[in-house]
Amino acid sequence: MPIESGSCASARQAKQKRKSHSLSIRRINSSEQERAALQRDMLEGQDSKLPSSVRNTLLELFGQIEREFENLYIENLELRREIDTLNERLAAEGQTIDGAELSKGQLKTKASHSTSQLSQKLKTTYKASTSKIVSSFKTTTSRAICQLVKEYVGHRDGIWDVSVAKTQPVVLGTASADHTALLWSIETGKSLVKYAGHVGSVNSIKFHPTEQVALTASGDQTAHIWRYIVQLPAPQPTADCSQVSGEDEFEFSDKDEPDGDGDGSSDCPTIRAPLTSLKSHQGVVIAADWLVGGKQAVTASWDRTANLYDVETSELVHSLTGHDQELTHCCTHPTQRLVVTSSRDTTFRLWDFRDPSIHSVNVFQGHTDTVTSAVFTVGDNVVSGSDDRTVKVWDLKNMRSPIATIRTDSAVNRINVCVGQRIIALPHDNRQVRLFDMSGVRLARLPRSNRQGHRRMVCCSAWSEDHPICNLFTCGFDRQAIGWNINIPALLQEK
Repeated sequence: MPIESGSCASARQAKQKRKSHSLSIRRINSSEQERAALQRDMLEGQDSKLPSSVRNTLLELFGQIEREFENLYIENLELRREIDTLNERLAAEGQTIDGAELSKGQLKTKASHSTSQLSQKLKTTYKASTSKIVSSFKTTTSRAICQLVKEYVGHRDGIWDVSVAKTQPVVLGTASADHTALLWSIETGKSLVKYAGHVGSVNSIKFHPTEQVALTASGDQTAHIWRYIVQLPAPQPTADCSQVSGEDEFEFSDKDEPDGDGDGSSDCPTIRAPLTSLKSHQGVVIAADWLVGGKQAVTASWDRTANLYDVETSELVHSLTGHDQELTHCCTHPTQRLVVTSSRDTTFRLWDFRDPSIHSVNVFQGHTDTVTSAVFTVGDNVVSGSDDRTVKVWDLKNMRSPIATIRTDSAVNRINVCVGQRIIALPHDNRQVRLFDMSGVRLARLPRSNRQGHRRMVCCSAWSEDHPICNLFTCGFDRQAIGWNINIPALLQEK
């Protein structure tokens, strides 16, 4: 019988070792699978608040991750055995291979390649849920910086617009779908004056820059200019509404909404006739604003035009045409004769009246859905918000592309900019209000829970930078306006 050589013996010994390891791996693999199946059955038997579809998807994804690492572990064992075999064959020559380094490098490469797709899938599938979880960790900080101070309840239908008077006494104005506009004491939350001159939804309200005069736009195809006289009541201690149990959100029904007579608007003086009525539109007047100086006013309508009026004579000075669909908003520059109009045609237009002989117009195209509002800031910037869930900051000297873009998770309604601090307040369809700076950095989200915040779509926001109690106001289709105190120095420091 031929004698077996040393190399053949070592090869047969290595083969037997690999076979025994393979059987051992299969036994381990089988037991691991049985244990995983047992754990999965136990999990499926437990009560969970997760929907069954989400739960099953999670179980499937984590099962894939477990199988991938299981395969990596087996491959690592195989590599180590091959290295041991090579070391045995090369031992006579005095050469060895650093198995630890080789297996570590190959394992790291394979792990990175194998898990990258699963990692990306997990990030994409659960991005929204993860961001909500992460945002919950910021609850305490946001609540300390952004505090709810006062709720203004008295309208019988949704509130479309909110504005703050520019003259003393400083009052809050709201425009509602209940056909009225109300003026409020910011400190006490009591209604002071009701305007009931419109026969349609009141869609916007703006205060005259130097007089106690208001401008309202309505679904009755008119805009009204009316004078008010108010006497502010003595301020009363305000309850601290900022202490809430958490940021858990709840769905509300109509019965949970503020009662239309909560603080009562029936006992305040009522104005029923305007000083002037502007009547040149053939459709809903959705917005109106004063030009600098207050001698002219501009209106925006669903008839696809914006009109410029002389306030004293009520005469139509210019009809601004060019939009292809209904207008949604108009805004004037605080110091220059500039007007910006936004439309459902996905554009907004800049109208320049600084030169009486030339009325130029520039078209801004950057959104993919209705432009809900466009407002001026300090300098040569315009900020536009859209139903395409974006907000864009533009330089008037370069209309081709925005200088900053903010992407959100919900349609954006009538935005407002804190001019002094360059902070943008974004009211959303999903009941949230978020604060961003002009470069697109998110600063905060206003607290919203079962005890505070809006319960339906937030329609508008308005800053009042100099008011000592409330410096930001929001209104929504839950029939209430809310006054907030934003600690701006702390907010910017957090940034």
